[in-house]
Amino acid sequence: MANTMLLQGPAKLLSSTSSVGAPRLAPHAARNVRAQAASLPDRPLWYPGREPPAHLDGTLPGDFGFDPLGLSADEEKRAWFVHSEVFHCRTAMTAVAGILIPDLLTKAGVLNVPQWYESGRVWQEQNPNFPYPALLFVEFVLAGFVEGKRWADYFNPGSQGDGSFFGITDGLKGQSNGYPGGIFDPFGFSRGSEQQLNDYKLKEIKNGRLALIALVGFVFQHSATGKGPLDNLIDHIADPAHVNVATNGISLPFVNPITNIA
Repeated sequence: MANTMLLQGPAKLLSSTSSVGAPRLAPHAARNVRAQAASLPDRPLWYPGREPPAHLDGTLPGDFGFDPLGLSADEEKRAWFVHSEVFHCRTAMTAVAGILIPDLLTKAGVLNVPQWYESGRVWQEQNPNFPYPALLFVEFVLAGFVEGKRWADYFNPGSQGDGSFFGITDGLKGQSNGYPGGIFDPFGFSRGSEQQLNDYKLKEIKNGRLALIALVGFVFQHSATGKGPLDNLIDHIADPAHVNVATNGISLPFVNPITNIA
């Protein structure tokens, strides 16, 4: 009997110690944690576990709750930011494709075109009878006309399908504001299910944001190295230790170029 009591004593002591040592949340604290977890939206966020702004409820394509400065809190401004982002994403994707594809085909021997940063000068040299400023003027006029139509459609959606442009009506009304459809959707991507269309919108905004960053990188990389993105990539792959962001002497202005790497 005494032995049994002796054996039970350490067991009770261990049980008491473990219960004391194990941290336990107060009932109200546990309820708060569960309530906070339940209140978080069940969707990807740029900051997992943090409550997104109330005006970013996940209904917009590419909405990951990122607005630390509250710039899109106003509904009218938010609508314009959404429209502007989609437009700039498409412009950036077109520009990145226009830089990479001709350069790739030129290196493959299919084309023979200059780098993007030399194209204006080369065109002027090859067409001396057509001044370069005149070319820019024509481009600005054409782009301005299209921009004017886009601006008008933003403030009055569907108004551009009134037949005033060569009699075109339904083809210019669009699927929704910022998503033209019609003759600008020859493959019919906007005519599928709503879920499929939302998936396309999400993919477009993701790739567009990547293209925006890439285009800025192309410009700064050319300023640092005087070369195009594919040439930079080829040089880096050939010698990654000596050709990188820390060795060109410009990208990191406060760091001396590292050139003595073995």
